[in-house]
Amino acid sequence: MEDLAALLRRKGLRNTAQRRAVLAALRENPHATAPDLEDRIGVGKASSSAAGLSRQGLYNVLEDLTRADLVRCIEPAGSPARYELRVGDNHHHVVCRECGRVEDIDCAIGTAPCLDPVEDKGFTIEEAEITWWGICDRCKTAT
Repeated sequence: MEDLAALLRRKGLRNTAQRRAVLAALRENPHATAPDLEDRIGVGKASSSAAGLSRQGLYNVLEDLTRADLVRCIEPAGSPARYELRVGDNHHHVVCRECGRVEDIDCAIGTAPCLDPVEDKGFTIEEAEITWWGICDRCKTAT
């Protein structure tokens, strides 16, 4: 996997400890919410890997990384925004109705968009976002 500093530079972003910490946390915790990242990185704690990163700073970093196409933000209905490193590959998601677990689902066709609308209403369709809902194996076993 590409070095985080090199990845940031390749996208034209400054290589900061805060940005590296967010990217590293997302590598270990795909589909994380901002609060998940706060806990994982230790936002506001002087001893954290992203020392000096405030809650607002975290959101600024997530916005910068999203704008640079290093991070994708997904917003399943009824769920807080989630962030992932898997960008630009036209995949979808499945969400557990019980625990909120999110997993990636590859597109059956492979190229964007995965589905063709009956009518495009004058739009040039670039992407289709699909979310499947169900009960994950862990929640099924627990009930």
